[in-house]
Amino acid sequence: MTPVVASSPVQAGAGVREAATSHATEAPTIVAPRLTVIEIAALIVATVAVIAVAHLARAFLVPLVAGILLAYALRPLVSVLERWHIPHGGAAFLVIGVLTTLLSAAGYAFSDEFNSAMAELPGAARKIRVAVTASTRTTPGPISNVTAAAAELDRAAAEATGKSSLVAATAPTGVAAQFQDFIAQRSETAMVVMGQIVLAVLLSLFLLAAGDTFRRKVARMAGESLRRRRITVQVLDEINANVQRYLLTLLIANVLIGLATWIALALLGLPRAGMWGAVTGLLHVIPYAGAAVAAIGIGIAMFLHSSSIGLALLAAVIVVAIATMIGIGFLTWMQGKANRMNAVAVFVGVLFFGWLWGGWGLLLGLPILAVIKSVCDRIDALSPVSELLGT
Repeated sequence: MTPVVASSPVQAGAGVREAATSHATEAPTIVAPRLTVIEIAALIVATVAVIAVAHLARAFLVPLVAGILLAYALRPLVSVLERWHIPHGGAAFLVIGVLTTLLSAAGYAFSDEFNSAMAELPGAARKIRVAVTASTRTTPGPISNVTAAAAELDRAAAEATGKSSLVAATAPTGVAAQFQDFIAQRSETAMVVMGQIVLAVLLSLFLLAAGDTFRRKVARMAGESLRRRRITVQVLDEINANVQRYLLTLLIANVLIGLATWIALALLGLPRAGMWGAVTGLLHVIPYAGAAVAAIGIGIAMFLHSSSIGLALLAAVIVVAIATMIGIGFLTWMQGKANRMNAVAVFVGVLFFGWLWGGWGLLLGLPILAVIKSVCDRIDALSPVSELLGT
C-alpha cells in the first residue's frame, strides 16, 4: 500500500500565509449579482436615457462636471497651504484668486498683439480681394463655375416666381452681412462659454472651501458596511489621482506644442510667432478641434503676411504635424499610460463626449473616462467595461 504523505504544519502555515498575501494584494471590489437578460435590456434602455438626458441638460452638467474636476485638480495646492497653517477657506480663496490673476495677466500680456492683429484686418481683406480678383481673370476654376451655376439657378427661381432677376440679384446676401452674422453668433457662443467657466470656477471654490465634507457624505451614502465605505474612499482617491495626472500631462503637452509652434513659425518668418504659439497651446486644450482651428488661423495669417499660398499651406501643415505628434500621439499615449487605459478607448471615448457636449466634451471626455474606469474596477458587474477601457 502506498503511504499517504501528510503535509507538515510548517508547510500548511506557509500555504495559508501565501494565500492570504495573494488575496490581500488584490484590489477590493463590490460584489454584485449576475445580471439576467431582462436586467441587461433594462440597463441598455437606462443607458440610452442617461445619454439623452446628458445631451439635453448639457448647459447644467458641463459647468458642474468642470467645477468638480477643477476642484480635484486644485486640492493639492489647498493642502499645501493648510500645512502652512492657513485656514481651509482662506486657502481655497487664495488658490482661486491666484489662478484667476495669472490667467488675467496672461490675457493682458497678449492683448496688445491681439489688437495689432485685429488692426490689420482691413488690409488683409484687401489682399484677399486682390487675390480673388486675380484668380477670376485667369481660367475659371471650380469655384467660379459653381458661382455661375448658382447665379443661373437664382435667375430661374426668380422667373418661376414672377420676380425680376434684378431684384433677386440685388438681395442683401453679401459677404459683409454674412460675416456680421457669423461674428454675432460667435460672440453669443463666447459669452455662454465665459458664463460656464465662471460657474465652474465658483463651484470649485465652494467645493475646496467645504473641504472633506462631501467626501464624508459620499462615504456614508455607500452604506453602513465599513468595507463598502473603505472601497468608496479608495475610488475617490483614485479619481483624485487620475484627474491630477490628466491635467499634468495636458499641461506638459500643451507647453511643448506652444514652444514648438513658436520656434517653427519664427523660422518661417511669421510676425508675432510667440502669440500664435501661445494661442495654439491654449486651443489644444480642446483635443483635435483646437489644433484644426489654430492651423486655419495660422495659415490665413501666413498668407496675409507673405501673399504666398505655398507658405500658408506649409505653416498650417507644420502646426497640424506638431499637434499630431505631440498632442494626439504623445499626449494620448501618456494619458492612457497614466490612467491605465488603451489609446483606442481614449480616442473613441473623447469622440463620443465631443458629440455629446461639443468642445466641452472633447476637453472633459478623458477625465470622465478615467472616473468611469475607476468605478468599474471596483464593481464586479461592470468588470466588462473596465476590461474594455483598460490596457
